[in-house]
Amino acid sequence: MHAVLHALALTGAMAWEITWALVLGFALSAVVQAVVRRSTVVALLGDDRPRTLALAAGLGAASSSCSYAAVALARSLFRKGADFTAAMAFEIASTNLVIELGVILALLMGWQFTLAEFAGGPVMIAVLAVLLRLLLNDALLRRARAQAERGLAGGMEGHAAMDMSVRRQGPFVRRLFSGEGLTATAHVFVMEWAAILRDLVAGLLIAGAIAAWVPDAFWRSFFFEGHPLAAKLWGPVVGPLVAMASFVCSVGNVPLAVVLWKGGISFGGVVAFIFADLLILPILNIYRKYYGARTALLLLGAFYAAIVAAGYAVEFAFGALGLVPDQARARLPEEGVHADYTTWLNAAFLVLAAALLVRFFRTGGREMLRMMGGGPEGGDAGGGHPEGGDAGNCRPEPGRSPGVSRRRGRDRVRDRDRPGRRGRPSG
Repeated sequence: MHAVLHALALTGAMAWEITWALVLGFALSAVVQAVVRRSTVVALLGDDRPRTLALAAGLGAASSSCSYAAVALARSLFRKGADFTAAMAFEIASTNLVIELGVILALLMGWQFTLAEFAGGPVMIAVLAVLLRLLLNDALLRRARAQAERGLAGGMEGHAAMDMSVRRQGPFVRRLFSGEGLTATAHVFVMEWAAILRDLVAGLLIAGAIAAWVPDAFWRSFFFEGHPLAAKLWGPVVGPLVAMASFVCSVGNVPLAVVLWKGGISFGGVVAFIFADLLILPILNIYRKYYGARTALLLLGAFYAAIVAAGYAVEFAFGALGLVPDQARARLPEEGVHADYTTWLNAAFLVLAAALLVRFFRTGGREMLRMMGGGPEGGDAGGGHPEGGDAGNCRPEPGRSPGVSRRRGRDRVRDRDRPGRRGRPSG
């Protein structure tokens, strides 16, 4: 019982330490998604030129998501006309180059990890782009597109199909602070939290349990802590493998990254571990459903190679610059709630979260929340909603299976965002 309580105490302490950062990050992301239309994103991602990939990374970083939602959104963009490589760059950035991840890394591990994350992300995208250009031939791409058009469910399809951006024209501030803009912001904010909550809780519980129950001696041996060069070479290789087996993705893997860093994994290994949130086993299965088995295997190999390359780049570049923090100073937050800046920031941002939550439920959000996963219990969101939170267009059509309703809902979103084109059932 003491060991269980110790693990839960560590979990609670880590959760309290990062609460305000999560609220801040998702609030800023909600603001961006409330005023940037999905059709605009698609129109900008039509090829795999360096400028387009940089733009895809920037747009992805501004529209953070859980890993499942990011993967579903990447397929949605691909189906609507975005280049496959650009869609993958958007997917990577929307989980690994986001504000909340950077803030949480700084709080739990140090600013050097935040800098490494934002430096390694572009390296990963660049390596992935080169590999896909070399390995993704036209025939395989056609098969991947045909498989994507089947619209098979993987995870978070409903969330990916929801374009809740403001439809009215005008300056950014006027659109944001209109009634429609505030409603859209509240809806995006809560939906992002709903998407990430499962993995966040799982990550905190796993990290707390491992920190309390697995001795540091095991990690020091596993990561070759006593052999500096071997540790630097081994860390980026094994980090993604640990992430794949953990089943935890997005910001939920940061608490476990803290435990691994404290246990002796190298600096580049930590970064590689965090980048591998898009390679966990459930998501690999989703790639198979979305794009076919051969493309899924290609993504596995290309993503893994890009992650390892980014880990090595960060490891040796930051080591040469003297920016790798002292591993001996690594610690887990164990203080819990006490009067300091974290408590005041949590109080302020929890008030903001409560206000957005109230508006969400007062403007039809409950219906949208039931449908965001695209499971049997609900349909797919048909797209944006007017002021007042009209979620009626998210309901499955009577007499039709939820899968058919979701596919047709996505086609309606595509047809609305691309005027002049007649929808074609993807089933």
